[in-house]
Amino acid sequence: MVAEARPQKAGLTTTVVIRCLNEEEHIGRLLTGLSRQAVPPDQVVVVDSGSTDATLDIARRFDAEVHHIAPESFSFGRALNVGCRAATGDVLLFVSAHVYPVHTSWLQDMVAPFVDPAVALSYGRQIGNEQTRFSEHRILDRWFPPRSDPAQRHPFCNNANAAVRRSLWESWPYDEELTGLEDLAWAKNAIEHGHKVAYIASAPVVHAHRETFLQVANRYRREAIAHKAIYEDQEMPAGEAAWLALLNAGSDLAHATRERRLREAGDILSFRTAQFLGTYQGFQQAGPVRADLKRRFYYPAAVRPGARDLGTDRVIDYGATPEEGA
Repeated sequence: MVAEARPQKAGLTTTVVIRCLNEEEHIGRLLTGLSRQAVPPDQVVVVDSGSTDATLDIARRFDAEVHHIAPESFSFGRALNVGCRAATGDVLLFVSAHVYPVHTSWLQDMVAPFVDPAVALSYGRQIGNEQTRFSEHRILDRWFPPRSDPAQRHPFCNNANAAVRRSLWESWPYDEELTGLEDLAWAKNAIEHGHKVAYIASAPVVHAHRETFLQVANRYRREAIAHKAIYEDQEMPAGEAAWLALLNAGSDLAHATRERRLREAGDILSFRTAQFLGTYQGFQQAGPVRADLKRRFYYPAAVRPGARDLGTDRVIDYGATPEEGA
């Protein structure tokens, strides 16, 4: 992955850390995208939590370093810490195994904010593909707008496409007990210590993500549990959850009508119901999370979403290497 001659990165070395489990459908595309960066990463670390498919064979074909975490001890924060400890870069970039960068300048754009020593974290835009559900598209559009914010005032971020300064991670490893939102907790701590969070709209990844009703509910449930742990005064009564589900579904249906996509009405209602049912269940959680519930959170059934060509400048041509996960 290391080029003999490469453009400068402001003197900063980089490591990409990828968490994965049975991602043979996607990880080849991601690793292809990393290898085609104008400034490739200095190191790629894969943290696997029990893959039984060809994921690791594909990773090794790209000379990625593979590290393992036992499924029974998995958490998002623990997997990240394993990868960070194996990393040598000054800047640690995190990507999910089922995303891939759109542009050859992705790494440069993600690392550029770290020229400012006050920047602790950057995170990039995420967009869907043709398999992404209508409501999920709307969430991604709201969470990841097309305009950058170099000094964000709130801790929202997402480790599906993010980067942190390694020296600060050494001071504040990720919380391994949280069931999710370890990225938000880390960013919150960084801001409270006077550091900056930068949102980089020019560094998009495609998030190939389609989940079943139960997977959506589980995702929002574990994130609500984590949100409650981070912000102890938060709550969501049943009435509020139901109202928010109706409000968001109604908004989605109005947009779907304007876009002539009302055929997706059933899917919209299903997604929003799962989202706020899971959120409500998470906020009702009391005491430690049971082991069987954690297994459900972290080890859902595999899904097989597709991908699309976005057709913009500096776009990586994944169609040239179908044998590498395209």
